Amino acid sequence: MAIFFANLSQGDILGMDRQNTYRILLERGFIYQTTDEAALTGLFDQREVTGYVGFDATADSLHVGHLLPLMALSWMDRTGHRPIALGGGGTSMVGDPSGRSEARKLMTVETIAMNLEGIRPQMARFLSLDDGRALLLDNSQWLLGLNYVAFIRDIGRHFSVNRMLTAECYKSRLEGGLSFLEFNYMVMQAFDFLTLYETRQNVLQLGGQDQWGNIVAGVDLIRRVHGGEAYGLTMPLLLDPRTGDKFGKTNAGAVWLSPEKTPVYDFYQFWRNVDDQETGRLLQLFTFLPLDECRYLATRPGNLINRAKEILAYEVTSICHGHQAAAEAFVASARAFGQADPGGEVRTSSRLASLAGSDVEAELPRAPIPLADLEAADLAGLFVMAGLCASRGEARRLIRQGGAYLDNRALGADDEKTPLSGAAWLKAGGQAVLRAGKKRYMIVKVS
Repeated sequence: MAIFFANLSQGDILGMDRQNTYRILLERGFIYQTTDEAALTGLFDQREVTGYVGFDATADSLHVGHLLPLMALSWMDRTGHRPIALGGGGTSMVGDPSGRSEARKLMTVETIAMNLEGIRPQMARFLSLDDGRALLLDNSQWLLGLNYVAFIRDIGRHFSVNRMLTAECYKSRLEGGLSFLEFNYMVMQAFDFLTLYETRQNVLQLGGQDQWGNIVAGVDLIRRVHGGEAYGLTMPLLLDPRTGDKFGKTNAGAVWLSPEKTPVYDFYQFWRNVDDQETGRLLQLFTFLPLDECRYLATRPGNLINRAKEILAYEVTSICHGHQAAAEAFVASARAFGQADPGGEVRTSSRLASLAGSDVEAELPRAPIPLADLEAADLAGLFVMAGLCASRGEARRLIRQGGAYLDNRALGADDEKTPLSGAAWLKAGGQAVLRAGKKRYMIVKVS
């Protein structure tokens, strides 16, 4: 079961009455363009709809820029429809020219396979896969074994080169150079849509607004081959109003979903520091909080908007990394910068409400250690026993570099060999709060 369903039981989810996902996405601000709005609205009213989003394996992790389509798939799942997350094991061999000023660097089969291994569990966090309704697929299953001559004869004949060149993804690249390899991408993505239509009764493709040409090509291919009805839906490109850059880009680069690439604390802080004016829109797009609650939080006056941003950061971090990791990031942030003022009123279904105003240390992990072991150790050894460092050498480096804290006091080089025997906190039942770096905490408790 995916982590974001923390407030619902599996029975609640799987037994949920089917709802009109299109209306939900429209109300929450997901919709940029559709091929047929009236038909799509009616379709979601009439039956279970299968829809997919493709994710090329350009890195071994997804980033914040991928969250919008992942959330859209998750809403389909939550409202009783059938989402498909499609890994681009085949299309990644070519590279999507959309939104690119130059060709992507070609990757080996081994690199693509490794990248897919990284992004599959991230996609799975947004889908309830237990009942086999939501699916994770890989287009290499049907693309890599194609016969080229048969493919261009049976599929390529349905594409007009003149029409393809009018697509923005190609038109913007013509002056700088568009390779024949990249020119095939639209045909391959359309073939994905056709294959899923034939094998999974998939009638909807979702994607970013830069995917419009590719999506429409798939809709048209299905019509030409089968005379069937299929639909496309694109979502808006989000920009940071302060910089004009794509949302999720920072001075340090992309904000990744992998904690190895972007530590959970830094991920939380990215959302905690968004522009005040964007808070309401981001709550609607990137959390599952009720719409009226998102709008309420967005209208908090003055400094109270910081409370809304805390809730936004906590909710998104919980969706992507789990409640415990989100709670620890909140604790670390609260210790470093203080908690935002809730304004004397808590009106939120966020699980953050249970942390605010409480003893935040209650959410930290604990390491019970026998008194005898503690009395025989020094401070460097304490960080090893607590699991915050793998060795004494690592612990000594952490202390010397100013990254080690004991009860919120920064330790220095003179402290690394300080014996623990006689420390006041070692009294029966005592405890100490250790911190390594910005985000890793451990409460050492005398057992």
